[in-house]
Amino acid sequence: MKTERHTTYDFVSRLNHWIVAAAIIGMLAFGTYIEDFVPSGPGQGALLQIHKAIGVLVLAYGLWRIGWRLARGFPDAVAPMPAWQDLIARVTHWVLIACIILMPVSGMMTSLFGGHDIDMFGLFVIPGFSKNALLSDLAGDMHDTIANVLIVFIILHVAGALKHHVLDRDATLVRMISGRLSR
Repeated sequence: MKTERHTTYDFVSRLNHWIVAAAIIGMLAFGTYIEDFVPSGPGQGALLQIHKAIGVLVLAYGLWRIGWRLARGFPDAVAPMPAWQDLIARVTHWVLIACIILMPVSGMMTSLFGGHDIDMFGLFVIPGFSKNALLSDLAGDMHDTIANVLIVFIILHVAGALKHHVLDRDATLVRMISGRLSR
Protein backbone atom coordinates (compact mmCIF):
# COMPACT_ATOMS: atom_id res chain seq x y z
CA MET A 1 0.00 0.00 0.00
CA LYS A 2 1.53 3.29 -1.08
CA THR A 3 1.18 6.20 1.32
CA GLU A 4 0.79 9.74 0.10
CA ARG A 5 3.58 12.08 1.21
CA HIS A 6 2.66 15.33 2.88
CA THR A 7 4.39 18.43 4.24
CA THR A 8 1.83 19.68 6.78
CA TYR A 9 0.56 18.53 10.16
CA ASP A 10 -3.15 17.98 10.67
CA PHE A 11 -4.93 19.62 13.61
CA VAL A 12 -4.82 16.50 15.81
CA SER A 13 -1.06 16.09 15.23
CA ARG A 14 -0.43 19.73 16.16
CA LEU A 15 -2.64 19.49 19.24
CA ASN A 16 -0.94 16.25 20.32
CA HIS A 17 2.50 17.83 19.87
CA TRP A 18 1.75 20.88 22.01
CA ILE A 19 -0.11 18.97 24.75
CA VAL A 20 2.71 16.44 25.12
CA ALA A 21 5.35 19.19 24.94
CA ALA A 22 3.62 21.16 27.71
CA ALA A 23 3.09 18.02 29.80
CA ILE A 24 6.69 16.82 29.49
CA ILE A 25 8.22 20.25 30.17
CA GLY A 26 5.78 20.81 33.04
CA MET A 27 6.59 17.43 34.57
CA LEU A 28 10.34 18.07 34.25
CA ALA A 29 9.88 21.37 36.08
CA PHE A 30 7.52 19.84 38.68
CA GLY A 31 9.87 16.91 39.33
CA THR A 32 12.84 19.25 39.71
CA TYR A 33 10.85 21.44 42.09
CA ILE A 34 9.85 18.44 44.25
CA GLU A 35 13.38 17.02 44.33
CA ASP A 36 15.34 20.24 44.81
CA PHE A 37 13.06 22.62 46.72
CA VAL A 38 10.56 20.62 48.80
CA PRO A 39 11.89 19.21 52.07
CA SER A 40 11.48 15.48 52.70
CA GLY A 41 8.32 14.63 54.54
CA PRO A 42 4.56 14.37 54.06
CA GLY A 43 4.38 17.46 51.84
CA GLN A 44 6.95 16.04 49.45
CA GLY A 45 5.20 12.66 49.51
CA ALA A 46 1.87 14.26 48.56
CA LEU A 47 3.50 16.14 45.68
CA LEU A 48 5.23 12.95 44.52
CA GLN A 49 1.84 11.18 44.42
CA ILE A 50 0.48 13.94 42.17
CA HIS A 51 3.65 13.76 40.02
CA LYS A 52 3.28 9.97 39.67
CA ALA A 53 -0.43 10.14 38.78
CA ILE A 54 0.17 12.85 36.17
CA GLY A 55 3.07 10.76 34.85
CA VAL A 56 0.70 7.83 34.21
CA LEU A 57 -1.62 10.20 32.31
CA VAL A 58 1.34 11.56 30.33
CA LEU A 59 2.27 7.99 29.39
CA ALA A 60 -1.29 7.20 28.25
CA TYR A 61 -1.57 10.39 26.19
CA GLY A 62 1.99 10.00 24.92
CA LEU A 63 1.19 6.51 23.62
CA TRP A 64 -1.86 7.96 21.83
CA ARG A 65 0.29 10.74 20.36
CA ILE A 66 2.96 8.31 19.14
CA GLY A 67 0.35 5.97 17.67
CA TRP A 68 -1.27 8.87 15.84
CA ARG A 69 2.11 10.10 14.54
CA LEU A 70 3.14 6.64 13.32
CA ALA A 71 -0.25 6.11 11.65
CA ARG A 72 -0.12 9.51 9.94
CA GLY A 73 3.55 9.29 9.01
CA PHE A 74 6.17 11.96 9.20
CA PRO A 75 5.81 14.98 6.92
CA ASP A 76 8.49 15.79 4.41
CA ALA A 77 10.78 18.71 5.14
CA VAL A 78 9.41 22.00 3.86
CA ALA A 79 12.80 23.04 2.49
CA PRO A 80 15.93 21.17 1.44
CA MET A 81 18.63 20.89 4.07
CA PRO A 82 22.07 19.32 4.28
CA ALA A 83 22.16 15.59 5.05
CA TRP A 84 23.77 16.18 8.47
CA GLN A 85 20.92 18.49 9.51
CA ASP A 86 18.34 15.99 8.31
CA LEU A 87 20.08 13.27 10.35
CA ILE A 88 20.14 15.44 13.49
CA ALA A 89 16.45 16.27 13.02
CA ARG A 90 15.50 12.60 12.62
CA VAL A 91 17.59 11.46 15.59
CA THR A 92 16.16 14.28 17.72
CA HIS A 93 12.58 13.33 16.85
CA TRP A 94 13.16 9.63 17.58
CA VAL A 95 14.91 10.37 20.88
CA LEU A 96 12.02 12.60 21.94
CA ILE A 97 9.50 9.92 20.91
CA ALA A 98 11.38 7.27 22.90
CA CYS A 99 11.58 9.56 25.94
CA ILE A 100 7.81 10.14 25.85
CA ILE A 101 7.50 6.45 26.77
CA LEU A 102 10.70 5.83 28.74
CA MET A 103 10.38 8.80 31.10
CA PRO A 104 7.01 7.89 32.66
CA VAL A 105 7.70 4.13 32.52
CA SER A 106 10.99 4.57 34.41
CA GLY A 107 9.24 6.76 36.98
CA MET A 108 6.47 4.21 37.44
CA MET A 109 9.01 1.39 37.80
CA THR A 110 10.94 3.42 40.40
CA SER A 111 7.79 3.71 42.48
CA LEU A 112 6.29 0.27 41.88
CA PHE A 113 9.55 -1.63 42.48
CA GLY A 114 10.05 0.56 45.54
CA GLY A 115 6.89 -1.06 46.91
CA HIS A 116 4.82 2.11 46.49
CA ASP A 117 1.33 2.31 45.02
CA ILE A 118 0.38 4.93 42.46
CA ASP A 119 -2.90 6.54 43.51
CA MET A 120 -4.67 7.86 40.42
CA PHE A 121 -6.36 10.85 42.05
CA GLY A 122 -8.53 8.58 44.21
CA LEU A 123 -10.13 6.92 41.17
CA PHE A 124 -8.07 3.73 41.33
CA VAL A 125 -4.69 2.54 42.55
CA ILE A 126 -1.89 0.89 40.63
CA PRO A 127 -0.49 -1.42 43.30
CA GLY A 128 3.21 -1.49 44.06
CA PHE A 129 5.21 -4.70 43.68
CA SER A 130 7.19 -6.50 46.33
CA LYS A 131 10.02 -4.11 47.15
CA ASN A 132 13.11 -4.62 44.98
CA ALA A 133 15.65 -1.94 45.85
CA LEU A 134 17.99 -2.87 42.98
CA LEU A 135 15.31 -2.50 40.30
CA SER A 136 13.83 0.60 41.95
CA ASP A 137 17.25 2.27 42.13
CA LEU A 138 18.07 1.27 38.55
CA ALA A 139 14.74 2.67 37.32
CA GLY A 140 15.33 5.83 39.39
CA ASP A 141 18.77 6.31 37.83
CA MET A 142 17.21 5.81 34.38
CA HIS A 143 14.48 8.35 35.24
CA ASP A 144 17.12 10.94 36.21
CA THR A 145 19.24 10.22 33.13
CA ILE A 146 16.26 10.37 30.78
CA ALA A 147 15.29 13.73 32.33
CA ASN A 148 18.72 15.11 31.42
CA VAL A 149 18.54 13.61 27.92
CA LEU A 150 15.08 15.13 27.48
CA ILE A 151 16.30 18.57 28.48
CA VAL A 152 19.18 18.42 25.97
CA PHE A 153 16.98 17.17 23.12
CA ILE A 154 14.15 19.61 23.87
CA ILE A 155 16.68 22.45 23.66
CA LEU A 156 18.06 20.98 20.42
CA HIS A 157 14.52 20.62 19.02
CA VAL A 158 13.54 24.20 19.91
CA ALA A 159 16.86 25.54 18.59
CA GLY A 160 16.30 23.70 15.31
CA ALA A 161 12.77 25.08 14.97
CA LEU A 162 13.99 28.61 15.68
CA LYS A 163 16.90 28.18 13.24
CA HIS A 164 14.42 27.23 10.51
CA HIS A 165 12.18 30.17 11.39
CA VAL A 166 14.75 32.93 11.93
CA LEU A 167 17.75 31.99 9.80
CA ASP A 168 16.30 29.80 7.03
CA ARG A 169 12.99 31.71 7.00
CA ASP A 170 11.08 28.56 6.01
CA ALA A 171 7.71 27.28 7.26
CA THR A 172 8.99 24.44 9.48
CA LEU A 173 7.85 26.11 12.72
CA VAL A 174 4.78 27.77 11.21
CA ARG A 175 3.35 24.44 10.07
CA MET A 176 3.47 23.10 13.64
CA ILE A 177 1.73 26.21 14.94
CA SER A 178 -0.89 26.88 12.27
CA GLY A 179 -0.71 23.99 9.84
CA ARG A 180 0.05 26.39 6.99
CA LEU A 181 3.09 26.23 4.76
CA SER A 182 3.60 29.98 4.49
CA ARG A 183 5.00 32.52 6.90
